[in-house]
Amino acid sequence: MQARAPQTNLATFTDLLVIVGGGSLDADLLRELYASGGHLVGADGGADQIVEAGLKPELIVGDFDSLKAPHEWLGKTRLMQIAEQETTDFEKAIYSTRAPVTVALGMTGKRFDHTLAALDAVTRYAARRKIILVDEEDVAVALTDRFSFEVAAGGRVSIHPLAPVTFWTSEGLKYPLDAVRLAPGVRTGTSNEALTGPFTIVPEEGMHAPFLLILPRDYLMPLIAKLLAEPRQRSSE
Repeated sequence: MQARAPQTNLATFTDLLVIVGGGSLDADLLRELYASGGHLVGADGGADQIVEAGLKPELIVGDFDSLKAPHEWLGKTRLMQIAEQETTDFEKAIYSTRAPVTVALGMTGKRFDHTLAALDAVTRYAARRKIILVDEEDVAVALTDRFSFEVAAGGRVSIHPLAPVTFWTSEGLKYPLDAVRLAPGVRTGTSNEALTGPFTIVPEEGMHAPFLLILPRDYLMPLIAKLLAEPRQRSSE
Protein backbone atom coordinates (compact mmCIF):
# COMPACT_ATOMS: atom_id res chain seq x y z
CA MET A 1 0.00 0.00 0.00
CA GLN A 2 1.34 3.41 -0.93
CA ALA A 3 1.71 6.16 1.63
CA ARG A 4 -0.57 9.18 1.41
CA ALA A 5 -0.52 12.61 2.97
CA PRO A 6 -2.91 13.27 5.87
CA GLN A 7 -6.34 14.25 4.59
CA THR A 8 -6.26 17.45 6.64
CA ASN A 9 -3.25 18.63 4.64
CA LEU A 10 -5.05 19.53 1.42
CA ALA A 11 -5.13 22.49 -0.94
CA THR A 12 -8.55 23.01 -2.55
CA PHE A 13 -9.09 24.94 -5.77
CA THR A 14 -12.53 25.74 -7.15
CA ASP A 15 -11.52 26.00 -10.81
CA LEU A 16 -8.61 25.06 -13.07
CA LEU A 17 -5.47 23.69 -11.41
CA VAL A 18 -2.18 23.48 -13.33
CA ILE A 19 0.46 21.13 -11.91
CA VAL A 20 3.93 21.67 -13.38
CA GLY A 21 6.67 19.07 -13.35
CA GLY A 22 10.28 19.03 -14.48
CA GLY A 23 9.74 17.57 -17.96
CA SER A 24 9.31 19.35 -21.29
CA LEU A 25 7.40 22.58 -20.79
CA ASP A 26 5.89 25.13 -23.17
CA ALA A 27 6.27 28.37 -21.20
CA ASP A 28 3.88 30.24 -23.50
CA LEU A 29 1.16 27.68 -22.83
CA LEU A 30 1.81 27.90 -19.09
CA ARG A 31 1.40 31.68 -19.22
CA GLU A 32 -1.79 31.27 -21.28
CA LEU A 33 -3.29 28.89 -18.72
CA TYR A 34 -2.33 31.25 -15.91
CA ALA A 35 -3.89 34.21 -17.73
CA SER A 36 -7.10 32.20 -18.14
CA GLY A 37 -7.36 31.78 -14.37
CA GLY A 38 -5.32 28.63 -13.77
CA HIS A 39 -3.83 28.11 -10.31
CA LEU A 40 -0.16 27.06 -10.52
CA VAL A 41 1.28 24.27 -8.38
CA GLY A 42 4.87 23.16 -8.69
CA ALA A 43 5.61 19.46 -8.32
CA ASP A 44 8.98 19.85 -6.60
CA GLY A 45 11.44 21.14 -9.24
CA GLY A 46 8.52 22.06 -11.48
CA ALA A 47 8.29 25.21 -9.36
CA ASP A 48 11.60 26.35 -10.84
CA GLN A 49 10.12 26.00 -14.34
CA ILE A 50 7.20 28.20 -13.27
CA VAL A 51 9.66 30.86 -12.10
CA GLU A 52 11.63 30.62 -15.36
CA ALA A 53 8.36 31.39 -17.17
CA GLY A 54 8.08 34.60 -15.14
CA LEU A 55 5.33 33.32 -12.86
CA LYS A 56 4.97 32.23 -9.24
CA PRO A 57 3.49 28.99 -7.89
CA GLU A 58 0.73 29.21 -5.29
CA LEU A 59 1.92 25.92 -3.82
CA ILE A 60 4.96 23.66 -4.07
CA VAL A 61 4.52 19.97 -3.28
CA GLY A 62 7.15 17.22 -3.12
CA ASP A 63 10.09 15.86 -1.22
CA PHE A 64 12.13 18.90 -2.39
CA ASP A 65 15.03 16.85 -3.67
CA SER A 66 15.02 18.62 -7.05
CA LEU A 67 13.80 22.09 -6.00
CA LYS A 68 16.51 24.75 -6.20
CA ALA A 69 17.09 26.51 -2.87
CA PRO A 70 13.84 25.43 -1.15
CA HIS A 71 14.68 27.55 1.91
CA GLU A 72 14.36 30.69 -0.23
CA TRP A 73 10.64 29.96 -0.69
CA LEU A 74 9.87 30.27 3.01
CA GLY A 75 7.31 33.02 3.53
CA LYS A 76 6.87 33.53 -0.23
CA THR A 77 4.41 30.76 -1.09
CA ARG A 78 2.78 27.71 0.47
CA LEU A 79 5.10 24.73 0.86
CA MET A 80 3.99 21.15 1.35
CA GLN A 81 7.01 18.93 1.91
CA ILE A 82 6.16 15.21 1.85
CA ALA A 83 8.92 12.79 2.74
CA GLU A 84 7.41 9.49 1.58
CA GLN A 85 9.22 7.87 -1.36
CA GLU A 86 6.47 5.52 -2.54
CA THR A 87 5.07 8.04 -5.02
CA THR A 88 6.37 10.60 -7.48
CA ASP A 89 6.15 14.34 -6.87
CA PHE A 90 3.34 14.48 -9.46
CA GLU A 91 1.27 11.98 -7.50
CA LYS A 92 2.02 13.83 -4.26
CA ALA A 93 0.63 16.96 -5.90
CA ILE A 94 -2.47 15.05 -7.01
CA TYR A 95 -3.32 13.52 -3.64
CA SER A 96 -2.57 16.79 -1.82
CA THR A 97 -4.97 18.89 -3.88
CA ARG A 98 -8.60 19.04 -4.97
CA ALA A 99 -9.81 20.72 -8.17
CA PRO A 100 -12.60 20.17 -10.72
CA VAL A 101 -10.06 19.97 -13.57
CA THR A 102 -6.29 19.48 -13.44
CA VAL A 103 -3.88 20.14 -16.30
CA ALA A 104 -0.46 18.52 -15.94
CA LEU A 105 2.45 20.19 -17.74
CA GLY A 106 6.05 19.01 -17.72
CA MET A 107 5.11 15.43 -16.89
CA THR A 108 6.28 14.04 -20.23
CA GLY A 109 9.45 14.43 -22.26
CA LYS A 110 13.10 14.46 -21.16
CA ARG A 111 12.83 11.18 -19.18
CA PHE A 112 10.77 8.22 -20.36
CA ASP A 113 10.52 6.75 -16.85
CA HIS A 114 8.90 9.98 -15.63
CA THR A 115 6.40 9.81 -18.49
CA LEU A 116 5.47 6.24 -17.56
CA ALA A 117 5.18 7.19 -13.89
CA ALA A 118 2.82 10.05 -14.83
CA LEU A 119 0.62 7.65 -16.78
CA ASP A 120 0.62 5.28 -13.82
CA ALA A 121 -0.52 8.07 -11.48
CA VAL A 122 -3.25 9.16 -13.88
CA THR A 123 -4.48 5.57 -14.06
CA ARG A 124 -4.96 5.44 -10.30
CA TYR A 125 -6.86 8.72 -10.10
CA ALA A 126 -8.88 8.68 -13.32
CA ALA A 127 -12.12 7.71 -11.59
CA ARG A 128 -11.81 10.56 -9.06
CA ARG A 129 -10.04 13.38 -10.86
CA LYS A 130 -10.32 15.03 -14.28
CA ILE A 131 -6.66 15.11 -15.31
CA ILE A 132 -5.29 16.27 -18.67
CA LEU A 133 -1.70 15.44 -19.60
CA VAL A 134 -0.10 17.80 -22.12
CA ASP A 135 2.96 17.21 -24.26
CA GLU A 136 4.43 18.84 -27.36
CA GLU A 137 1.82 17.53 -29.81
CA ASP A 138 -1.12 16.07 -27.92
CA VAL A 139 -3.38 16.27 -24.93
CA ALA A 140 -4.59 13.14 -23.14
CA VAL A 141 -7.49 13.21 -20.71
CA ALA A 142 -8.09 10.24 -18.42
CA LEU A 143 -11.71 9.08 -18.50
CA THR A 144 -13.80 6.28 -17.03
CA ASP A 145 -17.32 7.17 -18.18
CA ARG A 146 -19.30 8.24 -21.23
CA PHE A 147 -17.85 11.29 -22.95
CA SER A 148 -18.84 13.50 -25.87
CA PHE A 149 -16.72 16.08 -27.64
CA GLU A 150 -16.27 17.72 -31.03
CA VAL A 151 -13.22 18.08 -33.25
CA ALA A 152 -12.86 19.03 -36.90
CA ALA A 153 -14.34 16.60 -39.41
CA GLY A 154 -11.78 13.87 -39.97
CA GLY A 155 -9.86 14.93 -36.86
CA ARG A 156 -7.68 12.42 -35.08
CA VAL A 157 -9.25 10.75 -32.03
CA SER A 158 -7.17 8.12 -30.24
CA ILE A 159 -8.32 5.94 -27.37
CA HIS A 160 -5.71 4.17 -25.28
CA PRO A 161 -6.69 1.76 -22.49
CA LEU A 162 -4.96 2.18 -19.15
CA ALA A 163 -6.61 -1.04 -17.97
CA PRO A 164 -8.85 -3.59 -19.72
CA VAL A 165 -11.98 -1.70 -20.78
CA THR A 166 -15.06 -2.74 -22.76
CA PHE A 167 -16.98 -0.16 -24.77
CA TRP A 168 -20.70 -0.61 -25.29
CA THR A 169 -20.87 1.71 -28.27
CA SER A 170 -19.62 4.90 -29.88
CA GLU A 171 -21.03 7.51 -32.24
CA GLY A 172 -19.31 9.60 -34.87
CA LEU A 173 -16.08 7.59 -35.14
CA LYS A 174 -14.69 6.08 -38.35
CA TYR A 175 -13.92 2.85 -36.50
CA PRO A 176 -16.83 2.19 -34.09
CA LEU A 177 -16.18 0.92 -30.59
CA ASP A 178 -19.39 -1.13 -30.46
CA ALA A 179 -18.79 -4.12 -28.17
CA VAL A 180 -15.03 -3.56 -28.46
CA ARG A 181 -12.66 -4.54 -25.66
CA LEU A 182 -9.35 -2.73 -25.41
CA ALA A 183 -6.49 -3.68 -23.08
CA PRO A 184 -2.82 -2.71 -22.67
CA GLY A 185 -0.62 -5.08 -24.61
CA VAL A 186 -3.63 -6.58 -26.39
CA ARG A 187 -5.54 -3.98 -28.39
CA THR A 188 -5.59 -0.18 -28.48
CA GLY A 189 -7.63 2.41 -30.35
CA THR A 190 -4.99 4.77 -31.71
CA SER A 191 -5.48 6.84 -34.87
CA ASN A 192 -9.26 6.64 -35.01
CA GLU A 193 -10.98 9.74 -36.38
CA ALA A 194 -14.19 11.73 -36.13
CA LEU A 195 -16.42 11.38 -39.18
CA THR A 196 -18.15 14.77 -39.12
CA GLY A 197 -16.74 16.31 -35.93
CA PRO A 198 -18.97 15.41 -32.94
CA PHE A 199 -18.34 12.03 -31.31
CA THR A 200 -19.39 10.07 -28.24
CA ILE A 201 -17.63 7.22 -26.47
CA VAL A 202 -19.66 4.93 -24.20
CA PRO A 203 -17.74 2.45 -21.99
CA GLU A 204 -19.44 -0.27 -20.01
CA GLU A 205 -21.39 1.33 -17.18
CA GLY A 206 -20.36 0.74 -13.60
CA MET A 207 -16.88 -0.60 -14.36
CA HIS A 208 -14.99 2.74 -14.32
CA ALA A 209 -12.02 1.26 -16.16
CA PRO A 210 -9.61 4.09 -17.06
CA PHE A 211 -8.68 5.02 -20.61
CA LEU A 212 -7.04 7.98 -22.31
CA LEU A 213 -8.76 10.11 -24.91
CA ILE A 214 -5.88 11.58 -26.94
CA LEU A 215 -6.41 14.62 -29.17
CA PRO A 216 -4.22 17.18 -30.92
CA ARG A 217 -3.06 19.90 -28.51
CA ASP A 218 -5.12 22.54 -30.32
CA TYR A 219 -8.14 21.17 -28.43
CA LEU A 220 -6.75 21.80 -24.96
CA MET A 221 -8.75 24.94 -24.20
CA PRO A 222 -12.08 23.59 -25.52
CA LEU A 223 -11.45 20.39 -23.59
CA ILE A 224 -10.84 22.32 -20.36
CA ALA A 225 -14.04 24.30 -20.94
CA LYS A 226 -16.00 21.10 -21.56
CA LEU A 227 -14.72 19.44 -18.38
CA LEU A 228 -15.26 22.53 -16.23
CA ALA A 229 -18.87 22.70 -17.46
CA GLU A 230 -19.64 19.12 -16.46
CA PRO A 231 -21.14 18.32 -13.05
CA ARG A 232 -18.33 18.09 -10.55
CA GLN A 233 -17.59 14.63 -9.30
CA ARG A 234 -16.99 13.86 -5.65
CA SER A 235 -13.28 13.36 -5.15
CA SER A 236 -12.41 11.31 -2.10
CA GLU A 237 -9.06 9.56 -1.83
